[in-house]
Amino acid sequence: MTPELVWFKRDLRLADHSPLMAAAKRGPVICLYIYEPVIIQADDFSRRHLLFINDSLVALDTALKAIGSRLLHREGDPVSVLSDLHQTIGFERIRVHQETTNGVSFERDRRVLSWASEQGVEVIEYRQQGVERRLASRDGWARQWQTFVASPLVPAPKGLEDGTGELASSGVLAPEHFSLPDDGLQDFQRGGEELARQVLASFLKTRSNGYIGGLSSPGAAWDACSRLSPYLAYGNLSLRTVYQRTMLRKKERQRQRGAGDFQAKALTMFTERLAWHCHFMQKLEDEPRIEFQNMNRAFDGLRDEEINREYFDAWASGQTGYPMIDACMRALIATGWINFRMRAMLISFATQHLWLHWREPALHLARKLLDYEPGIHYSQVQMQAGTTGIAAKRIYSPIKQIHDHDPEGVFLRRWLPELKNVPNAYIAEPHKLPREIQQRSACQIGVDYPAPIVDHLTAYREARQKLHSASYQAKVQGESARVFKRHGSRRKQAMRGSGRRAQRNSLQRDLF
Repeated sequence: MTPELVWFKRDLRLADHSPLMAAAKRGPVICLYIYEPVIIQADDFSRRHLLFINDSLVALDTALKAIGSRLLHREGDPVSVLSDLHQTIGFERIRVHQETTNGVSFERDRRVLSWASEQGVEVIEYRQQGVERRLASRDGWARQWQTFVASPLVPAPKGLEDGTGELASSGVLAPEHFSLPDDGLQDFQRGGEELARQVLASFLKTRSNGYIGGLSSPGAAWDACSRLSPYLAYGNLSLRTVYQRTMLRKKERQRQRGAGDFQAKALTMFTERLAWHCHFMQKLEDEPRIEFQNMNRAFDGLRDEEINREYFDAWASGQTGYPMIDACMRALIATGWINFRMRAMLISFATQHLWLHWREPALHLARKLLDYEPGIHYSQVQMQAGTTGIAAKRIYSPIKQIHDHDPEGVFLRRWLPELKNVPNAYIAEPHKLPREIQQRSACQIGVDYPAPIVDHLTAYREARQKLHSASYQAKVQGESARVFKRHGSRRKQAMRGSGRRAQRNSLQRDLF
């Protein structure tokens, strides 16, 4: 019997894996993963991504062996790899999950589909996100998302007939194989389906109690946030699994404690963010060019695409002289994670205070974020850069963020040891330290820690004026109306009649 081929990409799991279960029902299965040099050498990929992927591949292979199969690893261009396997085995069908990811992967999929059509090989794609292909209108999108995430989960196969036979496998390939350089990573979340389930269980059982209060804090968020984002990005867990288990836990808490239970409220907020996860991915699905170009074309030319290298390097290395910016960047470099509000602040500072074009800062963050999800990433970057024309203009004060979220400087001192002796009164603005306190604190500004790279108030006012002018032009040209029609959340429409204050609040909730 001709084997079925299941091509694993960003869906490295057994449970709720529709392509795998469908193939298992028809006979022998070849479970394939391809190391693609064109993706691994792309500008948005880094060593940390491959480390997480490799963890996930080892876990997946172990799980497959437990049910009678194995994971076949190959390296190369997918068309060449698939063509070689087709000549060797003669499979008739490829089963795979749909993806909404970067332009390199998009072009790869187009070439694979063209090759398959020429060879008479059927390609069957299955949905794994709340993203709809060829969406005609955003009207009603929330309803179809809800229908998808509530649909029945697909159980993991209890046994597989292995179709790989004596086929050679490259095995797991280390970052050194691809000459991926050290990128500063010191400690990070490990990949794999079982680890993902453990993280989900701990969040639902206890950690979500701190979700509402800790979501925005760069210190508390490490435990209070779900920490599921890398597992969703690489498919160690399916979105449906996370949603449905969260809803079960929420209902359990409501039965035990009543509708006003605090943890149940936190889980409601979390499920809203699962919807936003797909809301932002849908933007890239509908308009792939936003990975490279302004979502709102009226903002073209607003910033020089040739960036100020001195500014960029200081921002990218955590040496701007603004402690919250620098601590968050250094934490991200070392661990691959920082909470959402601080991510927004980082890109806001780069594009507003430093007035850098968003594209290169976006690529830098993509390489550092372990949970890099292109659909979410580029939509959010453009929102913070102010180039959508449909979101509230928000320029974060890195000083205010310290007063709001780390007034004692606990997070700052962890990642900026040069500030460890600086008094709390100056921790948000160490450049204001009197000379005698600089000496006592062993923190000489301009030597041990940099002076601010730009003046906050001056940069803030200039950025706000430029964005206001550009937004007016975008509105006059009708470009903002076009962007909203294609990408805007329809939830805002439901709030009409509630007043301007409610509309502003809805914009805030879209972000956080």
